[in-house]
Amino acid sequence: MRHVFCRKIVFLLAALLVVCGMSARKPIKTLLITGQNNHNWQVSHVVLKQILENSGRFSVDFAVSPEAGKDMSGFVLDFSPYELVVLDYNGDAWPEETNLRFLEYVQGGGGVVIYHAADNAFVNWPEYNKICALGGWENRDEKAGPYVYWSDGKLIKDSSAGVGGSHGKQHEYVLNARNHEHPIMKGLPNKWKHAQDELYDRMRGPGNIKDCLYTAYSDKETGGSGLLQLGRAHILKNRVCPTGENCSAVGCERGLRIDP
Repeated sequence: MRHVFCRKIVFLLAALLVVCGMSARKPIKTLLITGQNNHNWQVSHVVLKQILENSGRFSVDFAVSPEAGKDMSGFVLDFSPYELVVLDYNGDAWPEETNLRFLEYVQGGGGVVIYHAADNAFVNWPEYNKICALGGWENRDEKAGPYVYWSDGKLIKDSSAGVGGSHGKQHEYVLNARNHEHPIMKGLPNKWKHAQDELYDRMRGPGNIKDCLYTAYSDKETGGSGLLQLGRAHILKNRVCPTGENCSAVGCERGLRIDP
């Protein structure tokens, strides 16, 4: 499992280095939240910390939740010391105090990374779903918001009925740049092949995406949708706003379905 998580972090780390600045400065203080997930969080959070800190640009603390089904009332977090929060979490609801503190942190300009299945979390928390823009599984359907896909050079919203969230078998796929001028794109290639991984598709949600940076086609030959829909948006989000349509959703990276 370890090599899978290492592959997933490549884009995330490259984008973070651009977002957070390449100049010499003290490491960016980062809080990585984990403890529950449908994937192997016991491995992923260690790998994420190792890769980020090995870059010399991040200092990572952990916040590990209680086990699934256990008392969450004591899981109250202080986000104020951190410039960046990385979510490797998909599990039980946080205490309301933690929710309020997280939204306050985001509204104040705090950086957020939604890592892999974390965009599927908290289906009943509207503000979190606006931060993610799209999600899947957890009984999501048209009530969660539209499908969003890329066609003819723009994002399309599709409110038709259907479940949210799927992917075919793990495979290599090509990422194509869609916004060459965005600051996060500095130094990144216009086209590159992603290592073997899940390519999310049929994702749906509020769809409040301001900037789409990369797309990838979900091919029927690998068990994908074969339709012009995007799956998961923004593995990276920075300076996001959870309350409005002008959120800076900046990294449509995983599972965006486009014209072949």
